[in-house]
Amino acid sequence: MGKVYIETYGCQMNVADTEVVFAILGKEGYSRTDDPAQADVILVNTCSVRDNAEQRIRGRLEQFNVWRKARPGVLVGVLGCMAERLRESLLESGKVDVVAGPDAYRSLPRLLAAAAPGHPQIDVLLSREETYGDIAPLRLDGNGVSAFISIMRGCNNVCSYCVVPYTRGAERSRSWRTIIREACECAQQGYKEVTLLGQNVDSYRDGEVDFARLLALVADAVPGMRVRFSTSNPQDISDAVLETMSARGNICRHIHLPVQSGSDRMLEKMRRRYTRAGYLERVAKIRSLMPDCAISTDVIAGFCSETEEDHRDTLSLFEEVGFDAAFMFQYSERPGTLAARKYPDDVPPEVKNRRLEEIIALQNRLSLESNRRDIGKTFRVLVEGPSKRDPERLCGRNSQNKMCVWADTAHKAGDFVDVEVLDCTQATLLCKLA
Repeated sequence: MGKVYIETYGCQMNVADTEVVFAILGKEGYSRTDDPAQADVILVNTCSVRDNAEQRIRGRLEQFNVWRKARPGVLVGVLGCMAERLRESLLESGKVDVVAGPDAYRSLPRLLAAAAPGHPQIDVLLSREETYGDIAPLRLDGNGVSAFISIMRGCNNVCSYCVVPYTRGAERSRSWRTIIREACECAQQGYKEVTLLGQNVDSYRDGEVDFARLLALVADAVPGMRVRFSTSNPQDISDAVLETMSARGNICRHIHLPVQSGSDRMLEKMRRRYTRAGYLERVAKIRSLMPDCAISTDVIAGFCSETEEDHRDTLSLFEEVGFDAAFMFQYSERPGTLAARKYPDDVPPEVKNRRLEEIIALQNRLSLESNRRDIGKTFRVLVEGPSKRDPERLCGRNSQNKMCVWADTAHKAGDFVDVEVLDCTQATLLCKLA
């Protein structure tokens, strides 16, 4: 059936979806290629969370269209969130042959078979049942070190700034039995780490199995593997989840807990269902049960009507929590969201930029302080492979999701090794074999 190239943008969920798409197409006889110039089918798995992601994808589609014109018969398709959000304009552009939303990947073989110049094919129907739980993904990690397992799809939170509920549909959880089966298959295939994925993993429920119970079931089913998860919502992460983590050594000591703002006024306007005090209470609970647990976050600078006082509240929350890492962005209006319909995007771009730069500068300091506290400690690290800067050095992450680098020619990707931290940068722990 030809060769398929998929370029993936956005979150870990998109990476997991790409693995599902490769599996679906592989069953129909398509083979995977990492070279778009050799592909018969070029697919872009897209992200719509921020405008700059969409602009990058538009640029790539222009390039793919050049190849499409030069090689008659090559098909170009757009998958995922951008396909769901911009279906009409993508079809009208004349540059795309297939448009498939996040719940339509099973229909891709049919869409590709029917596509022809001037006859694009589309399926963007959202589902309340689709989880792809019966499909064994074709893993992208060729080293067999770390694997993603999607445990649920969609989101019901409808934060005012976020397009995800409109592009990925309503929340639904996958059968816990299929998740355990997939984790065990990963262990049998030699993977050393799995990450459980969902827009809000703490909302997971399959019958009597909630996320705390699922986390325990996975960790106990694959005791030789490390287990991670992402993403948690501050109002939903329960004491039971934290107690499950603290009781099991193979569940990594890292929680990604997006705060978005330190201002109660902004949190209410964003439709985040917690307060600053509630967020800090969750942080305190995490640290009381797991003092060694790293906490990372997401934050938005310059949301609608944000004042200097609101911004200072965010800075002070960062200081109070002392995040180990953060993903930091300025507000990007997303058409169709509540914020776009209801609130003017009234913070000037130069103010957004300045506030974002202040948050980044603060977090850089906090990350460095966090890493300096690790000097002299010993960590067990999962080797990911050679360091990009020096092939004589290996790199890997510890339980806290911090990147470690050390001189080593004896071990390989997938090994667990103990390292001692000698020094650090704000992004990396510089180590030696312990």
